Amino acid sequence: LISGSSQGCVYGLIALGFVLIYKATEMVNFAQGDMMMLGAFIAFTFINILEFPFVWGLLATIAAMAAVGVLIERVVLRPMIGEPPFAVLMITIGLGFILRAIAGAVWGNEPKSIDSPLSGGVVRVGEVSIGYENIAIIGGTALLSLALFFFFRFTRLGVAMQATSQNQLAAYYCGIPVKRIFSIIWAMSAAIAATAGILVAPITLVDPMMGFVGIKAFAAAIVGGFGSLQGAMAGGLLIGIVEQFAGLYLPTGFSDTSAYVILLLMLFIRPEGIFATMQKKKV
Repeated sequence: LISGSSQGCVYGLIALGFVLIYKATEMVNFAQGDMMMLGAFIAFTFINILEFPFVWGLLATIAAMAAVGVLIERVVLRPMIGEPPFAVLMITIGLGFILRAIAGAVWGNEPKSIDSPLSGGVVRVGEVSIGYENIAIIGGTALLSLALFFFFRFTRLGVAMQATSQNQLAAYYCGIPVKRIFSIIWAMSAAIAATAGILVAPITLVDPMMGFVGIKAFAAAIVGGFGSLQGAMAGGLLIGIVEQFAGLYLPTGFSDTSAYVILLLMLFIRPEGIFATMQKKKV
């Protein structure tokens, strides 16, 4: 249960990036998982190569990935505003291939590990052993989710982002700088992906292919309700926990496919997801 919850938190964090970008720009960024991978490699550079203290390396990685998010939005996505959604979708898929190629060329294709003060530590509760890494993932995800809740609920920028996500034209007429909001949202999405990469790095090795976990995170976003931030986390936790129990009780192979089975069942039973975000428009 603890392992599934920590893995589900990683899915949820990546799914948050999907939802943030989709709500504000109506774009689906299929490179979100690869941005997590890039964030993990940048963290490896700061912490292992440049020998930053872990906390400073984490902060530097988040700042660097926020800048990467702004750069991608300005250079790659902004010129695509007004183009068909399918074209934007293909651009983000191609972006994922480019990020994997860059990671392989710069850092190599050999798996790497990040030096973390959490590695190897264990807390024992009765007969249950819980790794520090799992506690850090669950706790870090909870803190980040709480911070996002307060940000969107009580800050002017958060309210402006919500307004932009609901009606871009009306937000623009009200004086909200919509293009700047887009850049900030891409920065936030990249920073969240980097946080997921740093949190998961002590558990799994860092390599250019680790970004494919974004496919399961996309399934989590749909299961939770595409467009719902709380749904992204709920879908991620559901898929992560079911995966672990499927690996324990079902034959080999069911663990990896359980996410897609849940996705298909949800599409049949409740296509709008767990937390539906129904929007009504008056004509």
